[in-house]
Amino acid sequence: MFKAVLFDLDGVITDTAEYHYQAWRTLAEELGIEGVNRTFNEQLKGVSREDSLRKILSLGKRENDFSVEEFARLTKRKNDNYLQMIQKVSPADVYPGILELLQELKDSGIKISLASASKNGPILLERMALTPYFDFIANPKEVAASKPAPDIFQAAAAGVGVSTDEAIGIEDAQAGISAIKAAGSLPVGVGCKEELGSDIALVPRTDFLTLAYLMEIWEKNKILN
Repeated sequence: MFKAVLFDLDGVITDTAEYHYQAWRTLAEELGIEGVNRTFNEQLKGVSREDSLRKILSLGKRENDFSVEEFARLTKRKNDNYLQMIQKVSPADVYPGILELLQELKDSGIKISLASASKNGPILLERMALTPYFDFIANPKEVAASKPAPDIFQAAAAGVGVSTDEAIGIEDAQAGISAIKAAGSLPVGVGCKEELGSDIALVPRTDFLTLAYLMEIWEKNKILN
C-alpha cells in the first residue's frame, strides 16, 4: 500500500493556470515579445517562474538582455500581477472530488504533500481552506532544479518521511509526469493521453480521483512490476 500522495497544484487541486497565462502575457507584451499565446503557454505549465521567464525571453530572442537583478525584477513584476489576480480564489475554486479525496486520505492515515512549482502554493491552499489537510508543502525555492527534474517530488516525499517509491504523484502537465517518473513514484495524470502519454494511469477529470481508484492502480502496478 502506498504511504503518501504527492499533489501538483495548478490543474489538479484548482485552476490558476489562466491567471498565470494572463500575467505572463502581460509581461511579454510590456517587453515587446510576441507569441505568448495559449499554445506557447502549454510549455510553461508545471515549470518554475524563472524557467518560464527564460522560455519567454528566448522566444523574443532577449535572453541576454537582462542582468541578474533585472531578471529578478521581471519575475517579481509577473508575480505581483498574479497575486493581485488570485485574491478572488476561495474554497469554491477547489476542483470537484479533491476535497473528498483529501479527507479519504487523511482518514486512512496516508500522508499528503504538495509538490508544486508555484511559490504561491501556501497562499493558495490557505485561500481554499485546504492547509489543514497537508502534512507538508515542498518549497520550490529550496530545490536545485524544477520540473521535469524530480527534485520537487523527492522533497515532497522526504518531507513526510516516505520513500518516493512508496508514493503516488498526481499531475496534469507533461513536465510534472516526467518529474514523477524520474523520482520513482507512481504517476497519475489528469488529462488525455495525447498530452500526458499512454503509459500511465489517466483520469479525464479530478472527480475520478478517489482512494479506491488510487488503491486499484497501485495494486495493478505491483502486479505488472
